[in-house]
Amino acid sequence: MGGNRSRCLGAAASAVWMLLIGGCGAQRGGPPGGFTPQVTVVTLKTQPVTLTRDLPGRTSAYLVAEVRPQVNGIIKQRLFVEGAFVKAGQPLYQLDDAIYRAAANNARAALQKAQATLRAAELNAKRSAELVKIDAVSAQDNEAAAATFGQAQADVASAQANLDSSEVNLNYARIVSPISGRIGKSMVTQGALATANQATALATVQQLDPIYIDVNQASSEWLQLKQEIDSGQVQSGGAGTTAKIVLENGSVYAHDGKLQFTDVTVDPSTGDFLLRVLVPNPNLVLMPGMYVRAQIIEGVLTRGLVAPQEGITRDPKGDASALVVDGAGKVQSRAVKVSRSIGDQWLVDDGLVAGDRVIVEGVQKVMPGMTVQAVESPPNAAGPGARAAAAASNGH
Repeated sequence: MGGNRSRCLGAAASAVWMLLIGGCGAQRGGPPGGFTPQVTVVTLKTQPVTLTRDLPGRTSAYLVAEVRPQVNGIIKQRLFVEGAFVKAGQPLYQLDDAIYRAAANNARAALQKAQATLRAAELNAKRSAELVKIDAVSAQDNEAAAATFGQAQADVASAQANLDSSEVNLNYARIVSPISGRIGKSMVTQGALATANQATALATVQQLDPIYIDVNQASSEWLQLKQEIDSGQVQSGGAGTTAKIVLENGSVYAHDGKLQFTDVTVDPSTGDFLLRVLVPNPNLVLMPGMYVRAQIIEGVLTRGLVAPQEGITRDPKGDASALVVDGAGKVQSRAVKVSRSIGDQWLVDDGLVAGDRVIVEGVQKVMPGMTVQAVESPPNAAGPGARAAAAASNGH
């Protein structure tokens, strides 16, 4: 009885062992029952790729003018509304101009006196010139009359210069805006003393339309791009290329900017250099000092290779890899190097070539060495969701 029981237990253990072996074999060779899993793939191909760089930056005014007095005086009146738009030449402050007005009146009177003397000297010189012809006056007296006339002309010119100088100072007592733009707060109040060329500005006027965006790029990135341009891999964008602006809240600014220039000096403390973008600002959405991001077109990679982001995975060390389907329908694993994202795709530097079929759907249920049925993703599939819908419609 005991022998029969032992034989039964042995037969049962053998049966279980055979089932386990069969299951492992199915996992190693393929799915049980001959079922071939279906995956969605994207066939890679080379194409021109526009290279963009997302760089942080700050806005700065297109023009900045600090308003300072050019003569001394007590501020009698402020003639503008703080924060308002002012035009070039618009009066901003009125200084007490009594002294300058009196000086101008004095210079004007001196000019009138010199002009009267000039007229008398002119008449005397003309009369003397006629009388010397008939020997009614001596030649010496005639020459003295001519010299007096010349002196009177010089006195008039000097008096005119003094008047012009006095009127300039008088006009400086009325301080005007040097440019058109938005004016900030006034740094002085009525009754304050203003001195010529003082260190503190009375107010600041800024032209904000258009506006500059100053961004910084690492010199290492620029060096890599230059090498790619010199080798012919990338066609340079250069000055005047378009730049999209992303605001602090993540929204895209309504107007694109244009790259104006690239600085020729690298900041030794950061290793960055300056790029300046000029952006239209008709509604004054951008204000000086705002933090934004500029997406600048650096150039065009003539034969770029991009792979969908959902087809590239990373291990805990950060190394990228992709599963591809070879010509025999078997899954292969490839170590991949990617450098930057291009929309919803990765720019591939190494590990994949044109013609490779990268798995983008069904990665979780396959492993290297398995035979699969590859279904090409529709060309108009915009992302993982669209590809999943296409796979479902194919009976996936």
